[in-house]
Amino acid sequence: MGDLEIRPATKDDIPAIVAMLADDPLGAQRESPDDLSPYLAALERLSSDPNQHLMTAVREGRVVGTLQLTVIPGLSRRGSTRSIIEGVRIHGDERGSGLGTRLVEWAIEESRRQGCQLVQLTSDNTRTDAHRFYERLGFTASHVGFKLPL
Repeated sequence: MGDLEIRPATKDDIPAIVAMLADDPLGAQRESPDDLSPYLAALERLSSDPNQHLMTAVREGRVVGTLQLTVIPGLSRRGSTRSIIEGVRIHGDERGSGLGTRLVEWAIEESRRQGCQLVQLTSDNTRTDAHRFYERLGFTASHVGFKLPL
């Protein structure tokens, strides 16, 4: 994998992150790479919350992957803490290289380090390749997710 660093996202990383979010059929419909102001505001909110981790994978100074890890203290499951992995994206040039595995494994290990007893994620029904990827990493499709746009 060469020289890879997984680190918190910075303001300078936002254009590359947004480009990766927009680089698929679903993201192309909901992201706006031409207007970074809402993403920069979101980064400020995320950065001020110790339970939010917007991470980048950087190789040779270039952002090649990203994900968001959210740690959620809870009451259910005997007061257990869980984490949610969201927004996993890998630059098109890096897909199939093992980078996605490295990034998700980082999130799982960080979840353990923070005392989480469960890691969960959702994936759009149309992302069948992503579903196979997560299953290879040990995730099971055990629940049905629901969303309500506001």
